[in-house]
Amino acid sequence: MTIQRFSLHKIHDKDQLSFNPNEYSVFKFGDDKIAQNFGESLAQSYINEILSKRSAIEQIVVISSPYSFIPTASYNMKNHFVNELNFWLSENGRETVQETKIYRTITYREDYGELSAEQRHQLIKNDHFYIDVNYLQNKLLVFLDDIKITGSHENMIKKMIDENKINNEIHLLYFAELINKEINPNIENHLNYYKIKSIFDLNEIIKESRFVFNTRIVKYLLIANHQDFVKFINQQTAEFQTTLFYLAIGNNYFKIDEYSTNYIYLKTLIKK
Repeated sequence: MTIQRFSLHKIHDKDQLSFNPNEYSVFKFGDDKIAQNFGESLAQSYINEILSKRSAIEQIVVISSPYSFIPTASYNMKNHFVNELNFWLSENGRETVQETKIYRTITYREDYGELSAEQRHQLIKNDHFYIDVNYLQNKLLVFLDDIKITGSHENMIKKMIDENKINNEIHLLYFAELINKEINPNIENHLNYYKIKSIFDLNEIIKESRFVFNTRIVKYLLIANHQDFVKFINQQTAEFQTTLFYLAIGNNYFKIDEYSTNYIYLKTLIKK
């Protein structure tokens, strides 16, 4: 088994980033136009620096970051990454991408981006990742995520690989990677909320025709100040309200005490 890591952007200085933090922030809250930009850029760089230099390419399987019911922001980026990669593969007479999913067992209330390295480890260590090993035989595995900060998720993927005795060639791909370990891991939270300072800042993203739900925005809404949530949710369309409600159910967020006040109000609104 060989593992190779590739990242489009390297974070050496938190004040001098090679990507736009405003764009990253709205991407994390459902802006699919930015997800397309990120996914295509990552695919182009991966092709130029890795794939185009190989004399032969076996079947590629792309796997986005683990999720339960609601996809992550990186899942949306993955969709556009695959489109760009498939175009190049088809133009070069090679097999287009296959996909599969990593299943996980635990849904978190905590905002992962604000945790320290040790807190992340403690939070995730009891989780379990599952993948269909038989589907992966003799294929190049590309695990895709938007950012690598402490490597906790990467370590869980490696643990899954070891436990399942997966011997494939593996590429770990990131849009951005924290290289300077002297930078506090909460830089992830800083980037996530760079442009989103309140629940009402979401309106600009939601009103765009290419808004997509993800785990972050659902959790952010359910844990918001209740008065703000009531005002915000009543400004949204019935379709938005209904989608939010059933996504919350699908991810078992109705079982989380901190979400209950807003969830119950949303349920009342939907069931009227």
